[in-house]
Amino acid sequence: MIAQRSQDELRHMRAAGRVVAEMHERIRAAAAPGVTTAHLDGIGRDVIDRRGARSNFLGYHGYPAVICASVNEVVIHGIPGPQVLQEGDLLSVDCGAIVQGWHADAAFSMGIGEIDDESRRLIETADAALAAAIGAMLPANHLGDVGHAIEHVVRGAGFSGARDYCGHGIGRQMHEDPDVHNYGRPGKGPRLRPGNVLAIEPMVCAGRSATVVRDDGWTVVTTDRRRAAHAEHTVLVTDSVAEVLTGRL
Repeated sequence: MIAQRSQDELRHMRAAGRVVAEMHERIRAAAAPGVTTAHLDGIGRDVIDRRGARSNFLGYHGYPAVICASVNEVVIHGIPGPQVLQEGDLLSVDCGAIVQGWHADAAFSMGIGEIDDESRRLIETADAALAAAIGAMLPANHLGDVGHAIEHVVRGAGFSGARDYCGHGIGRQMHEDPDVHNYGRPGKGPRLRPGNVLAIEPMVCAGRSATVVRDDGWTVVTTDRRRAAHAEHTVLVTDSVAEVLTGRL
């Protein structure tokens, strides 16, 4: 059984989602050649502080920033710092917020300046896989339907999905049960019900799905050093179509 959220709980999660959406919007606008990933983290911190929210990334198991900034072969959990974005880079940004004890979490990928065709297709595929998964979040569907929708899009594009990492339930904690894998069998797994909230996050690799963690203990990179893209939203199952709590403002 997946937790069902009350309307009062959802009110706070929607508020947290709006903070995350603003972080995305402002970081997208600022990400450009010559900008450091630390500068993007500073933008995220400003939004959180101004909105009176808290970061669910900062301090999480010792994580030192409010965003993850993952560039090129970094799949997830890239730590912001002095790295300068270059023309042609593929940037993935993941971040979250807490309002009144309730969490939201979302990620996006974008090109820095002009990017190559493969990088563009990676981003488009991650977005399409996320959209397909959201479309599968219908009452009476199963969790396996969501993972299957992601896998179908990713494989159809000729890419692979990172299998060592996954989406998750979300609510009072950033990571709650269940795990939401980026693969699955239709009709399998827990049944979805109105009030369920899940963080859905396809991670799409241009080459092999194998990954390794760098010595910093956080940064996850593809073993073949080919690029990856990441897309995520916090999504509510309703009586009809799913509601994206971290959508654009």
